[in-house]
Amino acid sequence: MALPRTLLITGGAGFIGSNFVHFLSHFHPEVQVVNLDKLTYAGNLKNLEGIPLDGSPTPAGFRHTFVHGDIQDRRLLAELFVRYRFDGVVNFAAESHVDRSLQGADEFIRTNVLGAHELMRVCLEHRCRLLQVSTDEVYGQLMPDEPPFTEESPLRPRNPYAATKAAADLMALSYFESFGLDVVITRSSNNYGPRQFPEKFLPLAITNLLEGRAIPVYGTGENVREWLHVEDNCRGIWMALTRGRSGEVYNLGGRDEVQNIEMARRLCELLGVDPEQGIRFVRDRPGHDLRYALDSSKAKRELGWEPQWELSRGLEELVRWYRENEEWWQEIRSGEYRKYYERHYGEKID
Repeated sequence: MALPRTLLITGGAGFIGSNFVHFLSHFHPEVQVVNLDKLTYAGNLKNLEGIPLDGSPTPAGFRHTFVHGDIQDRRLLAELFVRYRFDGVVNFAAESHVDRSLQGADEFIRTNVLGAHELMRVCLEHRCRLLQVSTDEVYGQLMPDEPPFTEESPLRPRNPYAATKAAADLMALSYFESFGLDVVITRSSNNYGPRQFPEKFLPLAITNLLEGRAIPVYGTGENVREWLHVEDNCRGIWMALTRGRSGEVYNLGGRDEVQNIEMARRLCELLGVDPEQGIRFVRDRPGHDLRYALDSSKAKRELGWEPQWELSRGLEELVRWYRENEEWWQEIRSGEYRKYYERHYGEKID
């Protein structure tokens, strides 16, 4: 597609969405952004610090307007499309924590499937490109000796979160085949970086260690994840939005496969904590996928995308960010989060 002038970003106050807003403000300030976010427990306007919320320009000329709302609100979507005449939509809005989906999938179905469907309908009506942000978890799990997933691998989700993301992907592709919806899908490996809600593994581990608390590691910690810096993911999403072929899926993998126990040890080392005191094994979760890994050769071939962040550098920067932004995460680790942590891990937060 031609370079967009006006984008609707949904879920832009969450982890990846807010990082995408910051990415655009630095590298593509000519793009006007409308940011629609429901501000659930994981949405935080402080993630957008330094970026005006009212459409007034930054010194670089970047304009960003925040709208508090739900992607299931058909009337609101229609009003925004008429007012701003979007060139594209990037859908980050999602319930994304596997553990919470195991406790109850209702919100995951409402946002990840029904909400995504509302975006498909309005994008089809206004002939607007939709970039659907998805996950490697839709493919299910890999065994240690299996090759990484390609875009042609079958979808075999093994938890409710992954199932809702797979459902949205399949619905989007069906809209492309049946109605000609201009849609592109990206599936990334595990993201890490600043502003990630501290229920996810890396920020949970770092903030626990900073408070003198151990890292809870599921089972034996042998599960393998492939790690991708959020800035690399944002760049891949932008490339897929502007260069990707309609109706196509692009894997965005980080190339760094690490066992959870090894990642926990690395973080202990970075924070100067003895792993014997810094790691606590907890009961494994149901349907815990053993390994994820993505073949990103299609994204390299068609988009010119490759990850640029080295994991060692990324982890050092990540630890530094959480050290320097204690007020941000301490505010989150209270109230609802405290109750969730104590219920889930059986350990009280002092």
